[in-house]
Amino acid sequence: MTLIVIGGGIVGLATAYRHQERWPDREVVVLEKEDRVAAHQTGHNSGVLHSGIYYKPGSKKAENCRRGKRQMEDFCAREKIPFERCGKVVVALDASELPRLEAIRQRALANGVACERIGPERLRELEPAAAGVAALHVPETGIVDYVAVCGRLAERIRERGGRIVLGARVLGIDERGQEVLVRTSAGEFAGTSAVNCAGLQSDRVLALTGAPRPARIVPFRGEYFELAASARDLVKNLIYPVPDPSFPFLGVHFTRSIGGGVECGPNAVLAFAREGYTKSDVSVSDLWDVVSYGGFWRLAAKHGRTGSMEMWRSFSKSAFVRALQRLVPAIRAEHLKSAPAGVRAQALAPDGALVDDFLVEVRGRVVHVLNAPSPAATSSLAIGETIVGELRSLSS
Repeated sequence: MTLIVIGGGIVGLATAYRHQERWPDREVVVLEKEDRVAAHQTGHNSGVLHSGIYYKPGSKKAENCRRGKRQMEDFCAREKIPFERCGKVVVALDASELPRLEAIRQRALANGVACERIGPERLRELEPAAAGVAALHVPETGIVDYVAVCGRLAERIRERGGRIVLGARVLGIDERGQEVLVRTSAGEFAGTSAVNCAGLQSDRVLALTGAPRPARIVPFRGEYFELAASARDLVKNLIYPVPDPSFPFLGVHFTRSIGGGVECGPNAVLAFAREGYTKSDVSVSDLWDVVSYGGFWRLAAKHGRTGSMEMWRSFSKSAFVRALQRLVPAIRAEHLKSAPAGVRAQALAPDGALVDDFLVEVRGRVVHVLNAPSPAATSSLAIGETIVGELRSLSS
């Protein structure tokens, strides 16, 4: 019996790893279209081990994040991959943000996250350069290198007899009785079941099976700056604003990396290609997939003002600096240097709603992961367990 996993990002690799734990005598084949694993969302991740404070209690995000964080920390400790529980502060800049800060605190407590509401004095002790009238201190938030995690997962998968086939772009998927046949640029692969963990291409992989797309992936590029070495002392660990509850992005923030650098951002702008990491990356087919979709225009009508502000920050460094200065007033333009961008695979429903939770659907003998944005990396080992549970009925 063979499982085929489409996608060599952290969710795909974690699924293959968990499947081998559950069924060590069964074959696993991971198909990755690039020449390396972790090439897209995982490889452009900010490296945060999320604690689970933002997510609706009882949601897939909340449950998988809490379980997955513990599992990721255990995996890293066992595999000697550096990680750190450095903590974060979520800062209310004025009194108008206090009710939202309290709502986050209540969610955190409902999700079992240890946190503390602190005043400006304690905030200055933790982050001397940060502004704010109050904050939520979350000591257990951490940082890790997810590319290193993927490298180790790939090693363990191969050691257990699994195959990771690079340069294998999926061209077609057919079900024939008790078999799934996946046609790729590297040949054909047959299995008893398959898992679609294709991230930015996940809805298109679903469409290859002949099934309609319940939501469409819209790519949002997150653009970052990095603090120059001379300014890194302005940020001790992680500093976040109180997020807008109507928008599934956390706003520009400061994140220390496991390597010692500090990232600032991101803003969230529509990418003109699904793998468009720069402003000049344009794919006509990808762009048409967005602008021909009614859900996109409903989203634009609902969040047009927010979107235009994000676009302005994309083209104006001074606007980006002003957004950062709201959290850390001492930041100056000369402190910032460009850093690599990431692209978020965000599922968008036909009614214009940004799909807020993880979305996993079973179609025939294929499990499709159709929405797995942040905190998917933190949650990946738990998501892998969940998918393996879905595979039990397909593998019997």
